[in-house]
Amino acid sequence: MELTINGQVYQFNFGMGFMREMNKKVSMPVDGVKDAKKNIGLRYAVAGIMDGDVEALEDLLLVANKGQNPRATTEILDEYIDDSDTDIDQLFEDTMGFLKNANATKKCVQNLEKTIEEEKAKK
Repeated sequence: MELTINGQVYQFNFGMGFMREMNKKVSMPVDGVKDAKKNIGLRYAVAGIMDGDVEALEDLLLVANKGQNPRATTEILDEYIDDSDTDIDQLFEDTMGFLKNANATKKCVQNLEKTIEEEKAKK
């Protein structure tokens, strides 16, 4: 994925390194296993994207740009998101599209979508 911000092209990678880094951000205890935790940050972030959480979107983009050159900073992404010419809905849609297609993230997205559909069916 790439974004052009103020004439500069920034690359974003949703690979294994991205997944590991996102997963480290949130952890939860593992039932029945003392002192064990499971990292679930990617699921948490994807759920945020699905809910339209702009802060989750920016955090996800910052991690996806890690190791790339040039680096997108929080300030650069803040300005881009705040810009009235930026189609925020399209940015969410494009980001979800890449998450749905990247090998490292697509199963997570599929599982979340399945869970959401099951919950909707229950109601």
